[in-house]
Amino acid sequence: MRFNRKTGRGWVGLAALGLWLTPLGQAEVHVTDNVVVVVDASGSMGTPMRGTNTDRMSVAKDALKQVLGQIPSSTHVGVLVFPNGNWVYPLGPRNDERLNGAIDSITSQGGTPLGEYMKQGADALLEARKKQFGYGTYRLLVVTDGEANDAGLVDGYTPDIISRGITIDAIGVEMQSQHTLATMVHSYRSADDPESLRQAINEVFAEVSAADAGSTGENAFEMIADLPGETASAMLKTLSTTGNEPIKHHAVMRRADPPQQRNTSSPSSTPNQSGPSFDDDPNAMEMFGGLLLMCGCPLLIVFGIYAVVKASKNKG
Repeated sequence: MRFNRKTGRGWVGLAALGLWLTPLGQAEVHVTDNVVVVVDASGSMGTPMRGTNTDRMSVAKDALKQVLGQIPSSTHVGVLVFPNGNWVYPLGPRNDERLNGAIDSITSQGGTPLGEYMKQGADALLEARKKQFGYGTYRLLVVTDGEANDAGLVDGYTPDIISRGITIDAIGVEMQSQHTLATMVHSYRSADDPESLRQAINEVFAEVSAADAGSTGENAFEMIADLPGETASAMLKTLSTTGNEPIKHHAVMRRADPPQQRNTSSPSSTPNQSGPSFDDDPNAMEMFGGLLLMCGCPLLIVFGIYAVVKASKNKG
């Protein structure tokens, strides 16, 4: 490869930015879809579901096993159970025998520390995204039958998780009113019987399958295939580190006002079309702007390097 003075100055600037890199040939990335299911196993999940002789927990476990057995084998799955189960199945490749055994092991007892476990699930997804250099899809599915005991943490963590580019779906099981998450996350579905719960979980994973993450990764790597190894590695490193740090811990806060309750007497599996809103949270727009700055600046630098190198190659 030929270097001119402009290109040389570009490499000096790159080094000054601290992008110390490995050769592109050492970066082997397998791009996957990634879903963490956060399962509410609080005591109320042991309540029989209306119209059945089966408790909510058993219905949820059967629905999860049925749907997860039908998703593409390439999808990475994790199952995180609160309050006492933690990771019954760590995020990774799907093994049906181990996965079904892990789901069967879930028992219902205790409270609903939802916010704490949403952070744990999101951190696992961010770590997976870091290893995949930012490619793939990343979802957090919450299945719960009640409001969180740590509502302040839910309020604090949810916007932060969404600002990192993680999709959050929530399913409310036999709730008399919509869960607080209904107005905060990308989609919310109500499930008041076994069939609507299975359908709600199936709809979430159908959206995962529809996202063609594999081709996205391939196209991105094709874009940098003819770049010098150092430049391509810089692009990969930037993508792997931007926005993938663990979610920041929040102090436990009390809600100033209780959430407005809405009657949802009939089952619904319709996603929340409006999605997250900045209107009710003055800090959300600031957080969104910070995310754009954090993500946009490194990418502008990387693609600026790309343009300089391409121009120098054309002149040569």
